[in-house]
Amino acid sequence: METTAHTPSPSPSPTRTPSAGRPLKLAVVVASNREGRFAPVVADWFTSRARRHTGFTVDVIDPARTELPTALTGDPSPAHREPLAEVGARLAAADAFTVVTPEYNHSYPAPLKNLVDWYHAEWHAKPVAFVSYGGVSGGLRAVEHLRQVFAELHAVTVRDTVSFHQAWGLFGDDGEPLDPAGPDGAAKKMLDQLGWWGRALRTARAEHPYAG
Repeated sequence: METTAHTPSPSPSPTRTPSAGRPLKLAVVVASNREGRFAPVVADWFTSRARRHTGFTVDVIDPARTELPTALTGDPSPAHREPLAEVGARLAAADAFTVVTPEYNHSYPAPLKNLVDWYHAEWHAKPVAFVSYGGVSGGLRAVEHLRQVFAELHAVTVRDTVSFHQAWGLFGDDGEPLDPAGPDGAAKKMLDQLGWWGRALRTARAEHPYAG
């Protein structure tokens, strides 16, 4: 019996959202505005690694360089509306966040809580990673508290973190870690996870707006 070969039809190309190939917009949120703070050393180190990582553009949001009011209100004064709107627009534009935080009294700094609480939908359905620093705990207790806060804001926190224990002795005068292999490896692993979640959630938000 003669048979006729059947040529299968080509499979349709996978649907790609318009944003699929765009770099992720990563907002690095600095937690501390304390006088004499160590935060810029850690934040500068991390942002340099994030900029080297494929797929991210980086925006640093620093409470020491903003004028957000400390009293929450639904009707901020005219003087405060502009900085609130400016920070809000940057958070809304972000696809992912990394919080750089020390540990103050077993938790995270008040300026960070103030910045977080002024906004709501800007955090929704986006991933958050953490870089922490401190004494023997490396800021990890601050991170554990922040995971609960961001869960309440409908954000997703990635598992892996970067932490610096006894941080003040780990960096040289040039702002680079004295032993970079461990921190650089931890940062790459965390950024890989953040990138996966950032792309997945950006696509999901574009196709199905989040109903938070």
